[in-house]
Amino acid sequence: MSNPLKPSNDALFNRFFNTPLDELLTDHKDIDAQERVLKLFQRCAAEVPAYRHFLDSRQINPGDITTYQQFSDLPLMGKSDYMQSYPLPDRCLGGTLAGSDRVAVSSGSTGRPTFWPRSAAYELDVALRFEQVFRDSFRAHEKRTLAIVCFALGNWVGGLFTTSCCWHLARKGYPLMVATPGNNKAEIFRVVRELAPHFEQTVLLGYPPFVKDVIDAGSAEGINWHTYRPKLVFAGEVFSEEWRELIGKRTGSTAPYFDSASLYGTADGGVLGNETPVSIAIRRWLAKHPTAARQLFGESRLPTLVQYDPSSRFFETHEGTLVVSGENSVPLIRYHIADKGGLIPYDTMWAFLESQGMSSSSGLGLPKDFQPRKLPFVFVFGRADFTVSYYGANIYPENVSVGLEKPDIMRLVTGKFVLETQETSEGNKVLHIALELLPDIKATEAMAPTIAESIRRELLRLNSEFAHYTPPERQLPKLTLHVFADPDYFPAGVKHRYTRN
Repeated sequence: MSNPLKPSNDALFNRFFNTPLDELLTDHKDIDAQERVLKLFQRCAAEVPAYRHFLDSRQINPGDITTYQQFSDLPLMGKSDYMQSYPLPDRCLGGTLAGSDRVAVSSGSTGRPTFWPRSAAYELDVALRFEQVFRDSFRAHEKRTLAIVCFALGNWVGGLFTTSCCWHLARKGYPLMVATPGNNKAEIFRVVRELAPHFEQTVLLGYPPFVKDVIDAGSAEGINWHTYRPKLVFAGEVFSEEWRELIGKRTGSTAPYFDSASLYGTADGGVLGNETPVSIAIRRWLAKHPTAARQLFGESRLPTLVQYDPSSRFFETHEGTLVVSGENSVPLIRYHIADKGGLIPYDTMWAFLESQGMSSSSGLGLPKDFQPRKLPFVFVFGRADFTVSYYGANIYPENVSVGLEKPDIMRLVTGKFVLETQETSEGNKVLHIALELLPDIKATEAMAPTIAESIRRELLRLNSEFAHYTPPERQLPKLTLHVFADPDYFPAGVKHRYTRN
């Protein structure tokens, strides 16, 4: 018996599986995307009980919202005032979970997981992002390809989401085999040794620091990565172009614009955008021209730069952070994802590059016959809500605070700390925590290891992403102990920030 609450699966699946990528990614005008998101709003106001109540409680009549300008004045939807304020079924289309056939989980600041129901039909928008990478960058429609999913499996959003989307590509006709060892290095190496020799290329998909761990540990065990012509798909964290260069040297990369790609995504919205050869080429050029990067992004540090499809995920900005709308089993309408970043239309990007003396994409090092897709760009610096990302897990200051709230530790520290990720000279990620000591306390040799172990224990207890994503050997944070009012980390009279990017 068919389920009337599910999307029109036949039409959606037929469109994805029987339509070439070029037709699925036609150039979209802003007005078309605005009309689509306005229709999505009207549908949610009619069919999603939680959103209807959300609007009613703010005295908004959905029938009055008839233009994009009115839509852009609607209140933002957030985790605390929407996702955590209404029962899960009420946030779904039709007010029921019956329209969903799978679920993903992400960890929150309290350690209580958030569930995100999905359907295979809505997953196709995300599969399209994977198809962009596999076709445009890796030419996987022409080459026998082994895809190895190195994200944690189980209900965690990255592993099964990635696996399912790769399966969709195989079903579409790509000569693709999908292996799912998850974040088990021994199983990954077993797959590489047994299967990779039978394929023209091997794709490793995982969080950047874990993929690097896999490459380094595999080399130590005698795996010659060059032999398998590896390609890399990353997600979850910002990394430098120097880091990409380092990884490329260790895998034998000869085409940095085409050998790796990073996905920008969230548990609630899925994959929102993806690196493309042209976005990578632009970012690598900007890495060598910091003045131009500062002019373009407003900061000297380099963000992740991806392209996105506004007909799939519609972006806006609010006070320097990103807002997204998109159709899912739990639809998002002006959802504040708390990532610091901004938007750059395709034509605006090229006008900027031309102002810097760039005449064509070949000037960026791309092949002369390369035709970039004219999709807009979104840049992302990272979380704006005081979290840091480590091996794909969001680490919250609240998790660290619990580790410090032990009687034998509280008599040593003020409770102030700075949480950050650092990169070693070898390109490895380290979770660093700087702690402020009480005025009359001096650091001892045994102090830092004891406090670090307390923090690690509470992170494992409270943060399920940390427990499942981070390799055991990378779980103990690196602690540095600082005198009271240390000017570098805890300057007196300055509002304290618990994270640093």
